[in-house]
Amino acid sequence: MSELGQFWAQVREVWDQGAFGVEADRIIVAIVVFMAFVVLRGLVSGFLLNMLERLVGRSSNRFDDELVVALSGPIRFVFLVVGLFLASRVAPLPDEIDAAMAKVVRSLIAFTIFWTFYRCVGPLSFVLDRAITSVGGEGMASTLKNFAVRLIRVIITVLGAAAILQEWDFNIGAVLGGLGLIGMAVAFGAQNLISNLFGGVAIFVDKIFVEGEWIKTTDVEGTVETVGFRTTKIRRFDKALVTVPNSDLADNAVTNFSRMTNRRIYWMVGLEYRTTNDQLKQVVDGLNDYIRGNDDFETDPAKVSTLIHADSFNSSSIDIMLYCFTTTTKWAEWMKVKEELLYHLKTLVEDAGTSFAFPSSSIYVETMPFGTPESVPARNEDGSQRMPASDRGPVVEKE
Repeated sequence: MSELGQFWAQVREVWDQGAFGVEADRIIVAIVVFMAFVVLRGLVSGFLLNMLERLVGRSSNRFDDELVVALSGPIRFVFLVVGLFLASRVAPLPDEIDAAMAKVVRSLIAFTIFWTFYRCVGPLSFVLDRAITSVGGEGMASTLKNFAVRLIRVIITVLGAAAILQEWDFNIGAVLGGLGLIGMAVAFGAQNLISNLFGGVAIFVDKIFVEGEWIKTTDVEGTVETVGFRTTKIRRFDKALVTVPNSDLADNAVTNFSRMTNRRIYWMVGLEYRTTNDQLKQVVDGLNDYIRGNDDFETDPAKVSTLIHADSFNSSSIDIMLYCFTTTTKWAEWMKVKEELLYHLKTLVEDAGTSFAFPSSSIYVETMPFGTPESVPARNEDGSQRMPASDRGPVVEKE
């Protein structure tokens, strides 16, 4: 019995000693407390979020709905931080470990705060709409706002990282001073990065293009998908994605097709040389009447030039120049207008009694260089050679 008592005393001693000088029962209680908050994280946070969603569902704007979605992650994470803090209080650790645990908790608190700011930037970006619209106009509003949101998030990330590092006794001032000392070396190594950053600023300031517009550069043509700090992503019409440095776009010519006021049709229509003056005039007048009386075409002289005239004598045709603009700039609609114009033009040419010309040439021979060529003798049905009419004598008709 004495031996069992000694064993039990050893068990009590190990139990009281626990780990890191903390009794085992306190460690168990701390684990239970933390696990309780893990469970509460799912129950309470779900209840709070459902209540918030019902509350904001009564409003007609989307801002509060997006804000609730943005806050859902931080709200759930808060329960883990609180659980870890209470667990560390239930089972007090030695001074050194307790100080490290306190830094962990404070770092997680800072992370939660800045993470909340980071997530709320998107829903709160509506406050930038008026200022951005006044600076960049309606067309640039969306692109500038996206750029501003990304910039603010980068700043929040940097500040959050600095706050967390400061909790671990990093000297942020010394770090920034060190960055200043090596700034020149970094600048030399990051010339392209800096150039592209300024190129992105130039794109916004000069309003060269915005996301969703159709542009063409010296190397690529397509739709702008994203304008970033360093590069711009362009989706080509074959659906390939091209990434272009902002400096290239800022320094070179960029054609912005999305900002066309009208879309041009320029044809040279060739008619045959046998076309008479009346037929030619009938076709030209018919084209003028069709285009100037059709709402699909812009004919205001203050906006566009509409030119429909018999233009020139080509090598194998009489050419009519057709130069006009459609009211639409959308490619599919423009193609439809062109198709209808082509049908009408073909009808005009056919009604006028003439035809479209095609490349052809005529050869006139005045003299043969080696005399008159021999003629191929004609053959009868039985294959015998037919005599010339001059050698056959008079033809006698039989009854």
